[in-house]
Amino acid sequence: MSAIRLLVLGAVRQHGRAHGYQVRNDLEYWGAHEWSNAKPGSIYHALKQMAKQGLLHAHEIAPSTAGGPPRTEYEVTDEGTREYFGLLREALTTYDQKMDVLSAGIGFIVDLERAEAVELLRKRVRGLEKWRSAVTEYYTPEEGPESLGHIGEIMNMWVHSADAGAEWTRGLIARIEGGAYTFAGEGEPFVGVLADGQENPFASG
Repeated sequence: MSAIRLLVLGAVRQHGRAHGYQVRNDLEYWGAHEWSNAKPGSIYHALKQMAKQGLLHAHEIAPSTAGGPPRTEYEVTDEGTREYFGLLREALTTYDQKMDVLSAGIGFIVDLERAEAVELLRKRVRGLEKWRSAVTEYYTPEEGPESLGHIGEIMNMWVHSADAGAEWTRGLIARIEGGAYTFAGEGEPFVGVLADGQENPFASG
């Protein structure tokens, strides 16, 4: 799974309608160009591609008074909404996602209801625990990596990764169950996008 589809669909959805520069600006504001493949070329390509696939509706907007080509604004279609929530749920539950995919999922987690978010994260923990058990059939941390020669360091790294991932996820579950953040249906959500024309302090130029 690629993070770019989830990131772009989520960014457009937060605005209602957004043009490419707004989407790029939002993703740079979140630092996504540092932790994902959300570079300008990828963003514009994803917008056009998903419009062709029926996930986004492209609106041609009249050019500005300063001239130039018409600007295209995008809006998420019903099919795009289904795709978005499918990608979001997959990003949060699949234990072996790349960090950029999981990061994108966390960025949009509040679009779900609180109870569902908790259950998806619990599913992720169960996946990590099951995967850790499979790894330790070949390698027991107590024996130390040296028992398998330097190859044992690979197993050691993965076990540590599974433990850290599960610990972090349990912490997030506890914070959510404790009332942190505003989830779907609970009131005004946190605004994580820039208003049109608002200066982005993290823009790459």
